[in-house]
Formats: sequence, structure tokens, C-alpha cells
Amino acid sequence: MRKLIIIGSGPAGFTAAIYAARANLEPLLIASSVEAGGELMNTTEVENFPGFPEGIMGPDLMAKMQEQAEKFGTEVLYDDATALDLTGDIKKVTLGSGVTHEAEAIVFATGSAPRKLGVAGEQRLSGHGVSYCATCDGFFFREQEIAVVGGGDSAIEEATFLTKFASKVYVIHRRDELRASKIMQDRAFANEKIEFVWNSEVVDVLGDDAVNGLLLRDTVDGSTRELPVTGVFVAIGNDPRTHLVHGSLDLTEHGTVWVDGRSSRTSVPGVFAAGDVIDPTYRQAVTAAGSGTVAALDVEHYLAARGDAGTPAQDAAEIDGLTDTA
Repeated sequence: MRKLIIIGSGPAGFTAAIYAARANLEPLLIASSVEAGGELMNTTEVENFPGFPEGIMGPDLMAKMQEQAEKFGTEVLYDDATALDLTGDIKKVTLGSGVTHEAEAIVFATGSAPRKLGVAGEQRLSGHGVSYCATCDGFFFREQEIAVVGGGDSAIEEATFLTKFASKVYVIHRRDELRASKIMQDRAFANEKIEFVWNSEVVDVLGDDAVNGLLLRDTVDGSTRELPVTGVFVAIGNDPRTHLVHGSLDLTEHGTVWVDGRSSRTSVPGVFAAGDVIDPTYRQAVTAAGSGTVAALDVEHYLAARGDAGTPAQDAAEIDGLTDTA
């Protein structure tokens, strides 16, 4: 039996693993068999993660996080958690292989997934002009004409942000009015770089090695036309990956896992959550990493109270390495 199992291999999961491993909790981290590394594996250059002034490729950043976690004793298992039993003091995680692992504590860090358009060319050109994060990739579209798909607050916020870089931003929306808040609409309508494409839906993303246009269908008369752009940002919402804990953990009105205040404590003792699966707002690698830190510290305090931690729980400064305990 393990002291700790971490489910999820994004920034939250691996940061939790680094801290937990340094506290001698010998965590087992369940990384997906096909999506290990989280959303950063689909990101090209990351320029806003602290410590990398020259930028770093998303997959390289995740490889470094994994290397650091394993250096301190984390075991990484490439399989998929298919079922959880969170009742009782001992938690059980069943994998796709059929093997069940037991632990005294769980960190649930499965992240969230951006909703996809589900059209031809989208997956093929993901990372080559198709993006789901304006703050991550907007810089790469300086003085280019690009598009944002969506009509809610997130879409309008991304469109407004992208005007810092692009020469023109088309906002493509299925209807003839936005769902975004009035103040955000007013801001966008006043921005001369933003042009609205009403009553339109994307039916194809065009391009061989990179995006060079979109095929749009008019939702009123069914006619189609091409819109030449070099990038498209899909902003139709994110879905936290909570399917494993439906009926087991309390969720918020946003569909994210509920946690107690600024902690990572969920509605079930011994189960902690971190990263995008608890965050409907920011969804950044650095905030997910910070959340993973909180989860690891909470786990150590929980196990120490049970008398099961590898080392006595001391103050957060010592756990964080600010006090030399080596």
C-alpha cells in the first residue's frame, strides 16, 4: 500500500509529486497512457513560465518536471485510472490494466480539456495555427489576421487580448448577438482591430502544414465561404476532467472539484485536488504548479496527523526547502 497516489501528469500533478517525494512520501503518479504531460504537450514554445527567459517547448518543460519528480523518488506509471473507490481510510485506484493500487491519500490532478470544434483539420493543425490559449500562443501571431471562435466572455476576452499582437481579429459566432457580459462586448465593439462574423460556424480548418483559412457555413441560409486567416483560437469553453469522481466528490457550479477555501481539501477526507480540475478561471501552467504545491503540503499535514508521514510535518518553510534539512 502507498502513502500517496497522484492522478494526473500535468504541472499540478508533477509539482505535487516533487514536493511529496521530497517529504519521503514515495508517491506513485498515474500518468495517462496516451495523454501524459497534460495540455502543455500540445503547446509549442512556453515563454511565460518563470525560470525560462528564453522560453521552453511545452513537452520539454513537462519532461524536466518529470525528471525532477523522479529524482526525488516519484514512481511514474503510464496507465489510465478507470475507477476510484474513495470510501474508507484506504483509497483504491483501478487502472486500465485491471491492477488496483491502494493509498492512504489521493491527489486528483486530472486537469481540464478545452472543448473542440470537432471539424476537419482541427486536430491535424493543433499547434500549427490552431490554439486553445490566447495567453499561451498570442505572441506568435504578430501582425497577422487571425480568428477567435465563440461568443462568451472567454472568447471576447481572448479576442481583445489578441489585438495586442494581431493586425486583425475576426470573432466568429453562430448567432447574431454575443453571450458575453455587456462591458466586455462594449470593449470589443470599440476595438477597431476586431471584426465580428455573425451567424457563422466553422466547418473546416484549412491548410497543409499550417492554418491558412477557415471554411465557414452561414447558419441562416447554409451557404459557405472561406475566410483567410493564419491562426484560429477556439474559445467555446473548457470541461474539467471529473468523470472519475462524479458521485464521489462534491463539485462546484462550474463543474470543477470543490475544495475548502485556498486549500486542496475536497469533500472526502484524504482526497485532495489541484490544478485546472479545481480552477475555472486561470488555467495557467504556473497556477496549476502552485496548486500542486498546496496539495502536497496538505497531504503531508494530513498524513502527519494520522502518524503516517515519512517525516514529521513541520512548518511550510521547512517543507518548501527554505530551511536546510538535508
